[in-house]
Amino acid sequence: MERLLDTVAAVVCLVSPEKVQAIASRIRRTDASKAAGALSGVVGTPAAAGVMDQLVDAWRATTVSADELASMLLAASHVLTKAAAEQSAELVWTGPTTPFVSARRTEQALLQVINAADRALFITSFVAYDVSTIVKALNASSDRGVAISMLLELSQDHGGSITFDAIGKMRALVPSARLYAWRDKADPFSDGSVHAKVAVADGRTCFITSANLTGFAMERNMEAGLLISGGRIPRALDDHLRALVAMKIVSPV
Repeated sequence: MERLLDTVAAVVCLVSPEKVQAIASRIRRTDASKAAGALSGVVGTPAAAGVMDQLVDAWRATTVSADELASMLLAASHVLTKAAAEQSAELVWTGPTTPFVSARRTEQALLQVINAADRALFITSFVAYDVSTIVKALNASSDRGVAISMLLELSQDHGGSITFDAIGKMRALVPSARLYAWRDKADPFSDGSVHAKVAVADGRTCFITSANLTGFAMERNMEAGLLISGGRIPRALDDHLRALVAMKIVSPV
């Protein structure tokens, strides 16, 4: 049965929902012994045809009826389509490109998250400077009523690890932002830094990246990330960041 379930999954991942419906319809009108002939030509690519052959072989090794197999295919296709609609993930890349991957740039992805926010926006970064387009978008989001929270690394003068006051600079650039720092670091984090680089809007869209909020990260560095829309990951990330505040692990500046 496990082999059949694996081949059902392979079929629905490879062909469209409409094609799955056509396959299920043909299966209902046949049985395992005649399936090879009945399903011949129902898919148009060699890869799909190979998976269909595997499906027929796996079906023959079970006692699953035609109606049961058709229902399995339709259910699997429905779940896959629903999951894909609820969450999407997109590769983000800044730096040298190749012909093999089409990816959004870091600045584009971050601006998309900022502009997507209707209620709340939470951003974390190690440092922040020389990002005029990001600052402009943050102030525009504040003007439309978005509550902005930012967690940044402290300067060395304030107990952190960077040489300048990124928090003070951001306070001047985005006056409405609630700024947080990680001051009280219990073991084993006593020498730790705010090295996470994420942005999440309304718990619905998030950007997880290697890029700091700097001009070089937006334009010149080799940076990678994922832009995620919908699903549980943006919600979980937003809940986690806000819990850090509620539990006083990070504190207002």
